[in-house]
Amino acid sequence: MKVLLIIPAYNEEAAIQSTVGEIETFKVQQDYQLDYVVINDGSRDNTQKVLDDNGINHVQLILNLGIGGAVQTGYKYALEHDYDIAVQFDGDGQHDVTSLNNILKPLMNDSADLVIGSRFVAGSQSEFQTSAMRRFGVKIISFFIKLVTGMKVYDTTSGYRGANRKVIAFFAERYPVKYPEPESIVHLLKKRFRVSETGVNMFERQSGASSITPIKSVRYMAEVCLSIIIASLMKEND
Repeated sequence: MKVLLIIPAYNEEAAIQSTVGEIETFKVQQDYQLDYVVINDGSRDNTQKVLDDNGINHVQLILNLGIGGAVQTGYKYALEHDYDIAVQFDGDGQHDVTSLNNILKPLMNDSADLVIGSRFVAGSQSEFQTSAMRRFGVKIISFFIKLVTGMKVYDTTSGYRGANRKVIAFFAERYPVKYPEPESIVHLLKKRFRVSETGVNMFERQSGASSITPIKSVRYMAEVCLSIIIASLMKEND
């Protein structure tokens, strides 16, 4: 079993080395092949130097494509290198690698095609559950996803997600750009992929700041909900 961690990174010079170090420590304890690739999304800080100086496996994007483009690059890498499972994993230290096996188990036993690591379901030990405003936004987005697909998804914006070979191929060909997590859930459910959630642990960011400020939260929520509705109206072969 070959597992790839896809690590999108934009201006993560302060956290990326420790993030990779935790993965290296964790991987030697596992009985499957665990690799990683950092997708350096046109960082303007010293992320590239940190990657080069420490021999960290990475793909360098010459332009900033945004989270959707960076993650899709990782899925293309996973497809090209014949990985069985690909897992999105933040470069800022938020995702706890010791929760990885929670995500892998349903994929390895073929009970799901995409597994979302969630802070809001049974089994999660995460004390960090983001701000009250963002939790409210997640609930609204969850409502709209259930409205258009019939499935309740609790941690709709989680970037800690695992995909099997079928979803890797799908995402390598088609992956949303602006609001990839909730939009991609809708696309997968429309295509009758099996999507599930499992409890994971998450931390606060080690460094940097989220691009979604409190002032932007209302606009973000409205745009995401609109994108979900549009995605639900698209034809199956789009």
